Amino acid sequence: MTLLGLTTLYALWAGGGPERVGAAVYALSVPITHLALLASNQHWRNLELGVLIVDAVTFVIFILIALRADRFWPIWVSALLGIALLGHLARFVMPDTYWRAYAKVLAMWSYPILALMVLGTFLHRRRLNVYGADKSWTSSSGRSDPAPPAGPTAS
Repeated sequence: MTLLGLTTLYALWAGGGPERVGAAVYALSVPITHLALLASNQHWRNLELGVLIVDAVTFVIFILIALRADRFWPIWVSALLGIALLGHLARFVMPDTYWRAYAKVLAMWSYPILALMVLGTFLHRRRLNVYGADKSWTSSSGRSDPAPPAGPTAS
């Protein structure tokens, strides 16, 4: 929990828009996951529907961040969250899977996700220092701005 807190604070303090949104979403998903587990009476013994819902919502939000952000790290975080969703699918398809394996497959991606958020924030700060600015989000259409008109301009 300390590492999550430090990572979140760093991203909120030093990050651009994608880092701040991503850190806030991920930081909120962790306690909500714990609340979902508290609501369950057989921790990890069956498919954890509450955890699945939290993971799916977090995955979708990170996909949206990845589509809009001018960054690489949300794509990687989305991929790791997608692997966790596949862990839920595996538990659903094979309910006799050892419960600790199910729990570990979901939890093991947390540290790489935190590392990616720190890396993304660090690279954002570096771009700010080198270039003086860092574009956080892509344009709504995803297309480049049109070329300026040719020829002399009237003043």
